[in-house]
Amino acid sequence: MLSSYYDALETRAPEDREAALLAALPEQVALAKRRAPAYGRLFADIDADAVTSREALASLPVTRKAELPDLQTETKPFGGFTTVPPPRLHRIFASPGPIYDAEGANPDYWRTARALFAAGVRERDIVHNCFSYHFTPAGAMFETGAHALGCAVVPAGVGNTELQARTIADIRPRAYVGTPDFLKVILEKADEMDLDAGSIELAHVSGGPLFPALVAAYVERGIAVTQSYGTADIGLIAYESAAREGLIVDEGVLVEIVRPGTGDPVPDGEVGEVVVTSFSREYPLIRFATGDLSAILPGASPCGRTAPRIRGWLGRADQTTKVKGMFVHPRQVAQIVDRHGSATRARLVVTSDAGSDRMDLIVETENVDDLTLAGQISDTLQSVTKLRGSVSLVATGDLPNDGIVIEDRRKNP
Repeated sequence: MLSSYYDALETRAPEDREAALLAALPEQVALAKRRAPAYGRLFADIDADAVTSREALASLPVTRKAELPDLQTETKPFGGFTTVPPPRLHRIFASPGPIYDAEGANPDYWRTARALFAAGVRERDIVHNCFSYHFTPAGAMFETGAHALGCAVVPAGVGNTELQARTIADIRPRAYVGTPDFLKVILEKADEMDLDAGSIELAHVSGGPLFPALVAAYVERGIAVTQSYGTADIGLIAYESAAREGLIVDEGVLVEIVRPGTGDPVPDGEVGEVVVTSFSREYPLIRFATGDLSAILPGASPCGRTAPRIRGWLGRADQTTKVKGMFVHPRQVAQIVDRHGSATRARLVVTSDAGSDRMDLIVETENVDDLTLAGQISDTLQSVTKLRGSVSLVATGDLPNDGIVIEDRRKNP
């Protein structure tokens, strides 16, 4: 283990990283197709050996996290997405949904050691782990990462703030891991009880927003705080370094940003849905649509790590809404754009006028004065959604870069 970086992978040339990830794709697709029944169906017509580029990967269907509860109900317990039977797994979790999550037996299965190392955690540190250990995987995710670094772990879990404060005062852990705001609650309880919680020098947080005011409060106490982003299915996706300029994509996953409701990658910098391909042998999620919005940042991190960076969590991608009793989906907006070559992006704005739902589709195009195009798009809007709506044409680049495809402005939709 190097002094500044977890391993040499973090500073390799970007083209070497890309080549290594793409070289691993055919075998991973073949494994999933051969051993995971769900992928056997999804990839039935896919030549795994041909999936050697980003373009080829983008041609594969996405698997949406939002669909997992139904898929797992149909095929218990994992929807047919695992390659081994449940008894061969290390742990099985039940996340809200419910969604059952599989953990393989190899050390640091969730790959969180890299994020903890970037946060400053080192061998022989004591880590106070306040992620939940009950059914959900977050506690185990960060415990296994801390163990991989050679740390002792206090499995504190959530709640019991008085015991949390007393344990910190007695055991003197150097690092806290947990949700962003719970450490503040513990520290304030320690102050109230006149206990010394000053051993905490590092905090690595996830599972909620890390607001600037909270960062400032921790810095005032001498605590350096970093954050990471992941899911209960994939594990670590991206993490923050001391540079604090975006989240660095983990070495063990391949990330795409796609237009919400589709599997179509967007240009770097444009906000879209985070889609992740993992290289787990037991749970090989390929083109897994997280439902979260983010965007690729340009360049490399000032910390010296060369992996791509994302802006962090920017909201939810599933913007499905109900209009006049009918569901309208982001993928339908994408279908409308695809049918008109001069259209580049669109946003469906839903409002209420005297208690009646109203739709206005705002479409980016180079032909903003083309009334014929507006009429054609209006016809397509009705054909795709089975609902009437107005169409407004705007210049390319006029829509905000926020990933919103359906904007519901009604107060009580």
